[in-house]
Amino acid sequence: MSYAYSEDQLVEQPAIALFATLGWQTVSAQEEIFGEGGTLGRETKGEVVLAERLKAALSKFNPILPPEAISNAVDELTRDRSAMSLEAANREVYRLLKEGITVSVPDREHGGQKTERLRVVDWEQPENNNFVLVSQLTVTGPLYTCRPDLVGFVNGLPWVVIELKKPGVPARAAFDENLTHYKQQIPALFWSNALLIACNGTESRVGSLTADWGRWVEWKRIECEDEPRRVSLEVMLRGTCEPTRLLDLVENFTLFSEHKSGLVKTLAQNHQFLGVNNAIASMLEARKLGHGRGGVFWQTQGSGKSFSMVFFAQKVLRKLAGNWTFVVVTDRVELDEQIAKNFKTTGAVSEAEGDQCHAASGAHLRELLLGNHRYVFTLVHKFQTPELLCDRSDVIVLTDEAHRSQYDTLALNMRAALPRAMFLAFTGTPLIAGEERTKEVFGDYVSIYDFQQSIEDGATVPLFYENRTPELQLVNPDLNEDIYRLIEDTDLDADQDVAANLKLVATGGHETGFSWVS
Repeated sequence: MSYAYSEDQLVEQPAIALFATLGWQTVSAQEEIFGEGGTLGRETKGEVVLAERLKAALSKFNPILPPEAISNAVDELTRDRSAMSLEAANREVYRLLKEGITVSVPDREHGGQKTERLRVVDWEQPENNNFVLVSQLTVTGPLYTCRPDLVGFVNGLPWVVIELKKPGVPARAAFDENLTHYKQQIPALFWSNALLIACNGTESRVGSLTADWGRWVEWKRIECEDEPRRVSLEVMLRGTCEPTRLLDLVENFTLFSEHKSGLVKTLAQNHQFLGVNNAIASMLEARKLGHGRGGVFWQTQGSGKSFSMVFFAQKVLRKLAGNWTFVVVTDRVELDEQIAKNFKTTGAVSEAEGDQCHAASGAHLRELLLGNHRYVFTLVHKFQTPELLCDRSDVIVLTDEAHRSQYDTLALNMRAALPRAMFLAFTGTPLIAGEERTKEVFGDYVSIYDFQQSIEDGATVPLFYENRTPELQLVNPDLNEDIYRLIEDTDLDADQDVAANLKLVATGGHETGFSWVS
């Protein structure tokens, strides 16, 4: 029985209804019937993949491939990965989702076998995929049986796990008490996971598989940056689980990075998702109009600006046709190394290629631009003259902190050196009076995520200023008498004696008689 003020009636049922309006089929597994033709087609509670739906989707996306290839792909996606860490298993399946599965099929033209790449997801037409939301799914692990509130399956694979609490119970309880337990006890449910959501109806947060609670974020805007900020389950679900946005988040706004602490999965935050898509739209409009001013991307320091650069570049490479080269420009060696490191650790560029593509001089920069490199990292100081370096139109310049004073002349040199390139400025601070040249080179704002917004979202630690006036304290009350005695004991002529006394009066003993009190 469901009570009027229960979690089910207040939170779960409205969430299910919203998923239905977003185009998801909704199914209750509360009284699941097992076997072929049953509620979900599962044979046992231990199955976490809806195999029949997966097979149907693969057959639909790959109509020319034989049934054996489809079966092999299903086996690869559903094989036991319990010997791997949860993060490594998730990354492996993620790569299969993004890049497809290599299968061997008969070569009827030439005989023998040939290799084909089988698609798992139709990234271009989201509506072609199968979306089903299952409530109260029972999953049995090696030791425990768990029942997540909501699981979203895409083409039969569990992508979204949502845990709900009734109003008044902190959303964090869903993370601490439920989701963390599920990851430990039924890890197979998370091998293909895209994102996790915890909500109590009014507070909603989304996080990646590896994120601790401090890195879970709210989703306050759905379509554009100037929407009123709202924290609700509706905004969260519309912003992350509407099919087109969900596929965009998974395909273009998910990164895995290697760190000393282990493998980390990063999911874009709300402002990064909206800002990067704005920047891409602005870039496409600039190309259509025939100029290279892609815009200024202002997202405050500490809010993940360098990750936004990676998201931007990776989405352009994946979604827009062209032999793109990205020239990443900074004005400090430390910043240059930091941004290059982010591109390396997230796998956007290999360690070796990242080292090879660091321009050591203007001549080296020219050489790199003539080569077939996806990324080139350089300091703005390499653009000492306006000489032509590259006349390609498929070069995109990503300039960090483009408004600093030393960029005034060098930025114009850079524009002359790359006359057909597209220029985007990434900055952590707003443009101020006297920096109009930045707009001449880069154009207007394409994204604004200021310091106040960042603090309110918890993306940046607030900065506090305390005005303190130090106090002076006399530590030697006999100071003047001591100095007069020293003067008398010193063999000074009349002029020197007057000068010493005048200095004593002028300083008031400040040089030696006072100490700072903090």
